[in-house]
Amino acid sequence: MAGLIPKSFIHDLLDRADIVEVVDSRVPLKKAGKNHQACCPFHNEKTPSFTVSQDKQFYHCFGCGEHGNAIDFLMNYDGLDFPDAVEELASMLGLDVPREQSNTTPQQQQQRQQQQRQDSELMSQCARYYQHQLKHHAQAEKAISYLKKRGLTGEIVKKFQIGYAGDEWDGVLNTFGRSGQQRQQLVDLKLVNRNDNGRHYDFFRDRIMFPIHDRRGRVVGFGGRVIDSDGPKYLNSPETRLFHKGHELYGFWHLQQQRKRPEQVVIVEGYMDVVSLAQAGIDYAVASLGTATTTEQLQRLFRTTSTVVCCYDGDRAGRDAAWRALENALPLLKDGVDMRFLFLADGEDPDSLVQSKGAEAFEQQLAQATSFIDYFFEHLLADIDPSNDAGRSQLLSEAKPRIEKVASDFYRESLMEKLANLLRRDRSQLERYVDKPKQQRMTPQAMKMTPLRKAIALLLQYPGLGQTVPVREELGQLRLNGVELFMQLHRQTAAQAMTTAQLLEAWRDTEFHGALEKLAVWEHQLDEEQINAEFYDIFVFLIDQYVEQRANDLLRKEQTHQLNRAEKQEYLMLLQHLRKKQ
Repeated sequence: MAGLIPKSFIHDLLDRADIVEVVDSRVPLKKAGKNHQACCPFHNEKTPSFTVSQDKQFYHCFGCGEHGNAIDFLMNYDGLDFPDAVEELASMLGLDVPREQSNTTPQQQQQRQQQQRQDSELMSQCARYYQHQLKHHAQAEKAISYLKKRGLTGEIVKKFQIGYAGDEWDGVLNTFGRSGQQRQQLVDLKLVNRNDNGRHYDFFRDRIMFPIHDRRGRVVGFGGRVIDSDGPKYLNSPETRLFHKGHELYGFWHLQQQRKRPEQVVIVEGYMDVVSLAQAGIDYAVASLGTATTTEQLQRLFRTTSTVVCCYDGDRAGRDAAWRALENALPLLKDGVDMRFLFLADGEDPDSLVQSKGAEAFEQQLAQATSFIDYFFEHLLADIDPSNDAGRSQLLSEAKPRIEKVASDFYRESLMEKLANLLRRDRSQLERYVDKPKQQRMTPQAMKMTPLRKAIALLLQYPGLGQTVPVREELGQLRLNGVELFMQLHRQTAAQAMTTAQLLEAWRDTEFHGALEKLAVWEHQLDEEQINAEFYDIFVFLIDQYVEQRANDLLRKEQTHQLNRAEKQEYLMLLQHLRKKQ
């Protein structure tokens, strides 16, 4: 749905939600002192290092470094985008998510929300209609025979809600389009078309119907597979206000019902591939809806699993699709994730392979999939000869801009090492040609923890500290990096009681969010009773810094210009303060 989610709603949502309950609904937690813990769901471990703090409403893994609030957890664990994670958390609490619209009245916003609910309900009704037609339509036997011929059982057909669109022109139209408003809704959702003469007719006709579900299990579109009539083999729902095919993955919702954190996910090309693999017990396959796998789709998969295998036909089209997926994955690669590529023999696809040779044979081929590094150079070298200077120059030109997009230290180093071998250059010589990513990762332990950074870290981890000392606006004049950030955090925490989760959420989508996240998990090595005193001491230190800075400024001014009476009095007071501190 268009429109921003109000920050005030997100703040209240995090105030109502209990992160322990949210995490425990996905990962069983055990009490451990003040906190709760479990083995981390984001990496393999035997000894629990994943901690959830009820006080801070914040989770952190000391093993892999994953951390965040309840919204972050749903994003990472369920593979959701931020708006969907907010929607999911709100639904767990029985709340509707409001939206802000520029130049839109509250009444119009309410109408949009009502529209979305009606659209979602209509899509669900159509899915049920197509399922009913598969059993009761005059041509149902033809459709059922086709599915049986493809080796599908009634159980798997029911699980994926597969249906049938009859061959008449007005089945959906007559069932759901009784009024002008209903017909317009059908047109908007691309269930019905309207020609230049104003005549309406069903978009899908005489096709096996595959409902496409979003991450919350709602039907947002359809894929239709032709049986024996003319027309394209597959017909997909066009883009609508509900359906954005570059964001969705066929079979992802079904996968999540079986496995929240699968060891691997296989991307295949067709609906039937996903269904046949699931029937054979390989319930970790998804399809990218007839397009090259997009960055948004890959982001969701990398949040869900550590290994993604792209399984495509071995023809030119399949290899081009694989290469586009690889390029879209470059900025998403991080240490600990794996991307591999499997190309099937000519005339073979996952559906036919698993039908003829079984699931074990398919999984054996998956285990032998080409690694990301190998496929990267395999594709480039298909048209480049690195045995001569011209070829090596071309290889560097092709590889350079792609390697520069890779943020992962492991993948970048591996690609650079292999490139150096192919170019017959020393590894160190390539550094001047290939730029490093602009943003280098820095752990909290690697940061130089100045007093100001310590104060910020303590405020983040214990926001109640902001109400223990008054906000001193003059500190904003300190010539220290980060002082304005500290002042804004102090104003926020002094104005209202907040948790770590709420405070960090207020800074999401700002340039400071990454640094604040790192400081929020900094290990301060302080006992609980020392925290207030430590923050107070730093606060006093900052006041002393300001006094000294201001005194020096006035002294320099006095040497070139006459101080007025107020400035002289201020200077004497500052000197008196400094003498007391000595």
